[in-house]
Amino acid sequence: MKLSFFGTGYVGLVTGTCFADLGNEVICTDIDEEKIRSLNEGVIPIYEQGLREILERNAKNRRLFFTTNLKKAVTESDILFIAVGTPQKFNGQAEMKYVFNVAKTIAENMNSYKLVVVKSTVPVGTCEKIKRIIKENQKKKIAFDVVSNPEFLKEGTAIKDFQVPDRVVVGCDSKKAKKIIKTLYAPVVRMDKPLVFMDVKSSELTKYASNAMLATRISFMNELSHLSEAVGADIKQIAKGMGLDDRIGSRFLQAGVGYGGSCFPKDVRALAQIQESFGHTTNILRAVDYVNERQKRSIVPKLKKFLPNLDGKKIAIWGLAFKPKTDDVREAPALTVIEQLKDEFATISAYDPEAMHNTKRIISDINYVENSYDALKGADALILLTEWDEFRTPDFKKMKKLMKQRIIIDGRNIYNPKLLRKIGFKYLSVGRS
Repeated sequence: MKLSFFGTGYVGLVTGTCFADLGNEVICTDIDEEKIRSLNEGVIPIYEQGLREILERNAKNRRLFFTTNLKKAVTESDILFIAVGTPQKFNGQAEMKYVFNVAKTIAENMNSYKLVVVKSTVPVGTCEKIKRIIKENQKKKIAFDVVSNPEFLKEGTAIKDFQVPDRVVVGCDSKKAKKIIKTLYAPVVRMDKPLVFMDVKSSELTKYASNAMLATRISFMNELSHLSEAVGADIKQIAKGMGLDDRIGSRFLQAGVGYGGSCFPKDVRALAQIQESFGHTTNILRAVDYVNERQKRSIVPKLKKFLPNLDGKKIAIWGLAFKPKTDDVREAPALTVIEQLKDEFATISAYDPEAMHNTKRIISDINYVENSYDALKGADALILLTEWDEFRTPDFKKMKKLMKQRIIIDGRNIYNPKLLRKIGFKYLSVGRS
């Protein structure tokens, strides 16, 4: 099948590349000329495990193309994916101008029947608006369909999530479109993974609802972690006890420094804004966001229990990405922690396996080092903020020799408190006494 993806951000690039790997001919297009030039030269703008190999293989086999020619993308493909960003406005509402601009471009260049697939995370009613924009801007009347197909890719495991999805959700009101979607997704739902068809508005809302629920679980455990610390309990044991209830399950019950990234913060706020626009209260959603922002600011106070005055103290940071296996630092807790430390006039030495280049674009006036141990030289304390595998079993004896003071604040609860204290570290984590 011939597909085009409008937008070469995380969703468009990963999904387009994966569809090409299934044998489809895929055009990825963007208005960012520098990004397209880089992609044609083999430079990938994001870090995602396995993406480079798949992209290079399909580009070499001429199944995957990158271009700024929007007209070509419309006229030479049958299925058009809208995968542009919907960034957050100041009031939490999703910015829709990029989506609607693509819809207008499709209308102006349409030369035959097209199936327009909305991959971008969009408010309820967007597909209806896209239909109206296309009808109003067509040069001549040509049949088309618009379906909602929200993405559920997790950064760090996106390739696997595409190849073996939990589910594929499609909002569709056309028999022709449904038949095309079934053919398109047949290779990835062959292992009894559900292809779920529903009405368009339910599909649009499913993405927001899913992310909001996952964010709620995280904020619930982070809220509970403060009580756990106060009474001397262990939030990891509490999570285990809760997770064994099959009505609850164990996933997303881990307390820590808070969530970040491009989805959870934006989608929780956007869903709250949508609900409020219909005149309904959003006590739970607003509380989820509030708890998360407060949790990001809970780490430096822990450090100050050991170092009340941070002026001139050297603090090592391990982990800058909002989660491991990605270089994404959007709304990452590390950004908040670093700004707090700067406000206290601390000296900061930071390391992350993949995310330092993106962090430098936001915060340039701290010291970035080439490996984790370099960050510890002369450090008064270590703050761990991303649970990369290479941080899980470090050489603690080497760490003791490098550090000026043996203080560890574990924002992801990856270390054993008894072991760390036995070795000789002053240690605090989240929700554990």
